[in-house]
Amino acid sequence: MSNMIQFVANHDDLSTDKGFQFKFYCDKCRNGHMSRFHPNSVGIAGELMRAAGSLFGGMFSDAGNAAYHVQRAIGGKAHDEALDKAVQEGKTYFKQCTRCGHWVCPDVCWNHQAGLCEDCAPDEHEELAAQQRQAAREQIYTKTREQNYTQELDFLNKGGLVQCSNCQTKLAADQKFCPSCGTSNAVAQAQTKGRFCGNCGAGLKAEQKFCAECGSKQ
Repeated sequence: MSNMIQFVANHDDLSTDKGFQFKFYCDKCRNGHMSRFHPNSVGIAGELMRAAGSLFGGMFSDAGNAAYHVQRAIGGKAHDEALDKAVQEGKTYFKQCTRCGHWVCPDVCWNHQAGLCEDCAPDEHEELAAQQRQAAREQIYTKTREQNYTQELDFLNKGGLVQCSNCQTKLAADQKFCPSCGTSNAVAQAQTKGRFCGNCGAGLKAEQKFCAECGSKQ
């Protein structure tokens, strides 16, 4: 079976005590082919009886011995012959690339024009389309990164800050005058709904003659 080692390197052995079956995979895309089921009729009855005897003969501690008998029932010459048949059958569903040695499915991963797998000889139209899509994604990313989508948003205002109507300096909503140009803050004045110090902007009660914050006469 040395001539089929390369092919069976990528497969699942689905054999059970009932018979033998194998699934082979494409080395590139993992599409698979399931071999036909071959019943196991060689020596299976005796081995399974011995396995049952190990389990139900009064000693459940012999489970390891039972597993050994089951393995013997599905292994050996019958198993190898079934694998040989499955490989010969499976080879008809795959193509081997003479450049890399991989076995691939002909419908998806084989370049029929080049006679090689698509890893070694990519399809020109598919490769061009893939590169175009990749370039488009990169260009869209670059363009969107260059565009300023937040220039009209005032994030600071969400934190209780406003802009001076005259010089656009950021100031707290409760500041009565802009510290940069002295322009009154209409928002703060509306919130005060009364008098405020002409020097420091602190709120004043109607009867106050001096500011409680800076002492300025009102």
